[in-house]
Amino acid sequence: MSTDTPHSSRWQAYLRDCSALLSISEPLLVSGRITRVTGLVMEAIGLRLPIGAACTVPMPNGTRIEAEVVGFQDDRLFLMPQSDVEGVVPGTRVLPLELAHSLPRPGAVSHPRRRPSDRGRHLPVGSELLGRVLDAAGRPLDNLGPLNASHVAPLNARAANPLSRAPIQEILDVGVRAVNSLLTVGRGQRMGLFAGSGVGKSVLLGMMARYTSADVIVVGLIGERGREVKEFIEQILGPEGLARSVVVAAPADTSPLMRLQGTAYATAIAEHFRDEGKNVLLIMDSLTRYAMAQREIALAIGEPPATKGYPPSVFAKLPALVERAGNGKEGGGSITAFYTVLTEGDDQQDPIADAARAILDGHIVLNRSLAEAGHYPAIDIEQSISRAMHSITSHDHQNLARRVKKLTSSFQRSRDLISVGAYSAGSDRVLDEAIAKHDRIETFLQQDISECASLAESLGQLSALFQ
Repeated sequence: MSTDTPHSSRWQAYLRDCSALLSISEPLLVSGRITRVTGLVMEAIGLRLPIGAACTVPMPNGTRIEAEVVGFQDDRLFLMPQSDVEGVVPGTRVLPLELAHSLPRPGAVSHPRRRPSDRGRHLPVGSELLGRVLDAAGRPLDNLGPLNASHVAPLNARAANPLSRAPIQEILDVGVRAVNSLLTVGRGQRMGLFAGSGVGKSVLLGMMARYTSADVIVVGLIGERGREVKEFIEQILGPEGLARSVVVAAPADTSPLMRLQGTAYATAIAEHFRDEGKNVLLIMDSLTRYAMAQREIALAIGEPPATKGYPPSVFAKLPALVERAGNGKEGGGSITAFYTVLTEGDDQQDPIADAARAILDGHIVLNRSLAEAGHYPAIDIEQSISRAMHSITSHDHQNLARRVKKLTSSFQRSRDLISVGAYSAGSDRVLDEAIAKHDRIETFLQQDISECASLAESLGQLSALFQ
């Protein structure tokens, strides 16, 4: 027997009508509007969003400008766009990014879903990215199709608890003789590569990417010339290196926000692989461009300059970025990181170089005079140091490394006397040995880009110098 009554039938019909109306209605979108565009910054009112929240600005032609909240004053938000702001007019609407996902976007790249309560930007990570070249927004640059990544990660994660990290106990073989023997790097160490322009830092990074014994390589090319991106991938990294690598490129012509985001994205990818238990080599070229991008943003929103034009926020962000690399928990994965630092005019007292030297676990200095003399890699052994070497190498290894440094330093101090014939043999026993072994040490420190020197080979050749 049917239990339907005329009254219940009317309610069912009413509910069906309401459901049909809801299916064709548009959701209520909370939005703000642009009130001012000055230089690199857009100002918006009508939204209450936290620092770091992602926004989008729909344009009349159907495209969008994505932006990030980088500051606020009273009820105004300061937005830094990812691209140029051509076409923005007063009153243009601004939407929080999670609400904007409900709007159609021509040619949009679909990423895996994330928690709608988290307003920070999330980008794809995972094994699907291996062998791919991406921009700072997670979009492929290599024309190899969509990523189809199954995971996303936040860009700005916090560094791990320092007491929960595994100590640096294992040697990492980087395939470069001078580094393996004299500046030994530990798995999970953060090293700086200090060099001026045109001294060979990209070639040295490429050698490490090719020959380092790591499961995954993540390369961040930040603020470099666009031409160098393709050259690094095809000529220096090579097909073999690219196969186990993820390359994130944010060239110099991108906005400062994209350069910051590219650095954070490369670090987030490395963190994901580390959390899976893999040993990751993170190469960031360069840390100086990252600092310059933060300086542009900070000055644009009114932060006062401090040290040589760099606002205080720059020196706060550097350690926050670097501390995300390193070892994970005991028995887990690791991130061994190499950050290049540009020393303008070969000035080692540059504020960024000085700050980086203080927060990194060692530094490799490239010398322009060595490069001009055809000495590659142009590593200045006297000025370089690995702070973890004493805890991961044997006593005999450390003695041999110190002996090479001592002889090199002695020869360099007396080079002028030797070259003019003013030094008489027998006056200084250490200098006599330095002169006798100079050519052998020079040959030992030089290495062709196509040559791989394993850790065992490097130590064997180091011992052979004094036999």
